Amino acid sequence: MRTPQAPIPSGFDAFTTAADVLRGVDLRDKTAIVTGGYSGLGRETVRVLLLAGARVIVPTRDVPRAKAALAHIDGADVQPMDLLDPASIDAFAARFLATEQPLHLLVNSAGIMALPELTRDARGFEAQFATNHLGHVQLVAKLWPALCRAQGARVVSVSSLGHRFSPVVFDDLHYQRRPYDPFGAYGQSKTANILFAVALDERGKDHGVRAFSLHPGSIVGTGLDRHVPIAALEAVGMLDADGKPIIAPTKGFKTVEQGAATQVWCATSPQLAGKGGVYCENVDIAPLRVVPPGTTFAIRDASIITGVLDYAVDPEAAAHLWEVSRALLGLGDLEA
Repeated sequence: MRTPQAPIPSGFDAFTTAADVLRGVDLRDKTAIVTGGYSGLGRETVRVLLLAGARVIVPTRDVPRAKAALAHIDGADVQPMDLLDPASIDAFAARFLATEQPLHLLVNSAGIMALPELTRDARGFEAQFATNHLGHVQLVAKLWPALCRAQGARVVSVSSLGHRFSPVVFDDLHYQRRPYDPFGAYGQSKTANILFAVALDERGKDHGVRAFSLHPGSIVGTGLDRHVPIAALEAVGMLDADGKPIIAPTKGFKTVEQGAATQVWCATSPQLAGKGGVYCENVDIAPLRVVPPGTTFAIRDASIITGVLDYAVDPEAAAHLWEVSRALLGLGDLEA
């Protein structure tokens, strides 16, 4: 039976921080991998997981930069990996599997947003789809034996309310026949993150692997928004007249500590035991929003600030994306 896409409720809210979620939680027997773990929400996730006793590995393309960014956080294990390089992902996973350790928590927090120009990787894949979705699919597939070995693992995909900008356009994933749209491409990749959690949970639950996706909130200054025009941030009310971030959690505008709370909750909370395949926000399972087919939203459209659109949790679309992604990456079936 699928977990209902509806609030539990959890007792937490938009003001909850990652540290609040982990208060009293002991993770000393857990191993976690956090992509994007040297900046923004990923770094806060790494910090609190370490404080709770977990062993935390941070794979990154730029090891010196990551080590410098994490210098004040004791215990983070920085290792090389590039989400746009299949060989690099395979090498990272092989090193981890060679340790024969179980992997309890995999938080896919790395991502890029709204690249102003159409950018492709070496395979010809659109860069946002390749980084935000396909790189993480390959990472999960290669680490699958370690996830199964944990006998109670969670895979958490950091998506976004930005999934409302676009469904997955299966007949033109890589903008070969349609005009490139920076936010459309971002939205497609974020919808893919949600669909991936739906498909992965369906395949993983019998192996003790549950999957979740989430919207962390809108946070200025994490680095993700480097390509977003200041005018666009002002238009949605994220910046004040002096250009400083506005913190208003009830409107979705959060601190980094508040923004990391939902992904940490998805990764660790006993409230989610026996559940999976759902999209979360504000440290709870999000409500479902049904919209007419073809409905999408622009970045300036704040008419929907909560919930997950129905096309992003559709099980048929999730199954189709799973097969398309496997074909693009040349992956076989998941094997424990």
